[in-house]
Amino acid sequence: MSCLGNIIWFIFGGFLGGLGWTIVGLIWCVTIIGIPVGLQCFKLAGLSFWPFGKEVVYDSSGVSFLINILWLIFGGIELAIAHCISGLLLCLTIIGIPFAMQSFKLAKLALMPFGARVVASRY
Repeated sequence: MSCLGNIIWFIFGGFLGGLGWTIVGLIWCVTIIGIPVGLQCFKLAGLSFWPFGKEVVYDSSGVSFLINILWLIFGGIELAIAHCISGLLLCLTIIGIPFAMQSFKLAKLALMPFGARVVASRY
């Protein structure tokens, strides 16, 4: 079922969400200091392209908190707003609610992506 959900997601909005993460990752990779942030963006672009069957697990550390603060200032808020708007639009129909939940998962991840790992769902 997750394969079908991923295909539908990719066609109807996942491509644009993943493209947003990829563009932000490319902008971060312009500087040498930003390359680790850009690489994390590329990993999360993969999740944004194909979110079904995956979940996000958060590990906390002081370093990831500092990077998350910089991330919010330089790119995170825009991506989170885009995913929230997408989620709200998807909630307009009953069929869109599972897709909206994926969009809200990505919005939360867009606010604090560092210290997060993407793992396969248990169910």
